[in-house]
Amino acid sequence: MQVQNILKSKGSDGVVTVRPETQIAEVARVLAEHRIGSVVVSADGARIDGILSERDIVRELAARGASCLSDTAETYMTKKIHTCARTEDADQVLTAMTEGRFRHMPVVEDGRLVGLITQGDVVKAKLGELAMEKNALEGMIMGH
Repeated sequence: MQVQNILKSKGSDGVVTVRPETQIAEVARVLAEHRIGSVVVSADGARIDGILSERDIVRELAARGASCLSDTAETYMTKKIHTCARTEDADQVLTAMTEGRFRHMPVVEDGRLVGLITQGDVVKAKLGELAMEKNALEGMIMGH
């Protein structure tokens, strides 16, 4: 299964982004409002400057307290981002996420952000694929 199939199954490949100068308190509000675990940090909404997760924010809250809420997204964002293409195999993407210990991967085409997939998205797709294979095999065994 390719990444593009996962994006299609999500119904929308739109990605929630924030600008680098967005305050952490606002980033937290955006995360809560959209019920998501990370946002892509982007000055223009198309090119990736970084990614900021709820874990990044919680880590800073624990270390510095509420004073970090007035800092900006670019202060705490991860700048070295692993990305994938629509045509990449979901198994390879899941392996990269697992080995890299991150849960969100931006999908990029011609240097521009076109989607975001999570470990959960990939696992859900793989479970669906396994269920279809199981049903096909059972049908073959039963002679249907």
